[in-house]
Amino acid sequence: MQQHDGPLARLRRGHEELVLDLLRKHGPLSRGELGARCGLSRTTLYDIVAALVANGAVVASAPQAGPRRRGRPVERLALNPGAGQAIGVDFARRAVHVAAVNVAHEVVGTASQAHGPDLSWPQRIELAERLIGSLAGDSLRLDALSAIGVGVVGPVAWQPADDMPGPPAELVPLLRRKFAVPVLVDNNTRLAALAESTWGTAAGEQDVLYLRLSHGVGGGLVVGGALHRGAYGLSGEFGHITVDPDGGPCECGGTGCLETVASVGAVLEAYRSAGGEAADIAGLTAAARAGEPAAAGVLAAAGRRVGAVLAAVSNAVGPGVIVIGGELAAAGEALTGPVERELSRRLLPVSRHRLDLRPAALGEVGAALGGIALVLHQSPLLSRYPGRPRIGEDG
Repeated sequence: MQQHDGPLARLRRGHEELVLDLLRKHGPLSRGELGARCGLSRTTLYDIVAALVANGAVVASAPQAGPRRRGRPVERLALNPGAGQAIGVDFARRAVHVAAVNVAHEVVGTASQAHGPDLSWPQRIELAERLIGSLAGDSLRLDALSAIGVGVVGPVAWQPADDMPGPPAELVPLLRRKFAVPVLVDNNTRLAALAESTWGTAAGEQDVLYLRLSHGVGGGLVVGGALHRGAYGLSGEFGHITVDPDGGPCECGGTGCLETVASVGAVLEAYRSAGGEAADIAGLTAAARAGEPAAAGVLAAAGRRVGAVLAAVSNAVGPGVIVIGGELAAAGEALTGPVERELSRRLLPVSRHRLDLRPAALGEVGAALGGIALVLHQSPLLSRYPGRPRIGEDG
């Protein structure tokens, strides 16, 4: 799967995506019709079409039946949705999310299911397999998979070492035996950042800070139009920035991290301590939108902590867009209002009116879609990523 990402390769990929997009929008077209719509030279177009037919993304259909005309019958070109597929899986803390696309980069389907915190890895993989099998009925052909992109919680070392964290040792071999294709693994919040910056609310932006407030807190950075993974793949751990030196212990070993006050569990605990009665985070966010004081108060407190961290990172990195996702983001203004006010208070004055705060657009399957982008290696955001990470090569 190694790909080269020089200017000519990126230009060629752009031409391929243009042709695929035209076939997606207009259905079967002749080469002449494609040429009239795409603006490419005849030589370039025929070269691109030949490559797409050769790799199975496009098929040439037989000429339509009818009176025989002079000259060679005109073939029509169409997408071949069954030629090859890619799957993305997000093994979140308490849920599995899956997504699938065909070789033409069309989404075949998405699915999600929550689970308890103690579900074993073999059971999580069985759950992922069931969800994948449910996608789009019979239109997903598992024998056509080219690879699987997987998101996991926590840091992922791209150059494994004994003292570096990573996915459980059994994960990649189990997935490879199950699906018989390469398995590429990355941090799930970084994959969600990739998806939001490829297809979601920050598509086309060059400098993006993504933060996900879920059962854990993490994020990702797009810097200069490329996803930033950091040394050893350890970027985006915003949940482990200290916000209260005298606060509670964090599972990372630190004290008073953002995750201890702005994760789903921490916010629910604070809400119940304030007398709130909602059973889960969906109930809490609904209560906040309805104006319940206890719900609004704990979300405001979490929002201020989030805003302080985002301002500190923004002053250091200088993003143009901040994207907030995760279950807590469903609270809307009850959370984002305090975040925006704290950002405005703490940002450098020159940045205050230039930084755009946006809600995530792709929902809970964002990281799974990011896994697909990792597999396809099509997004220019991956131009500085290895064509194929070491994790999952052996197996």
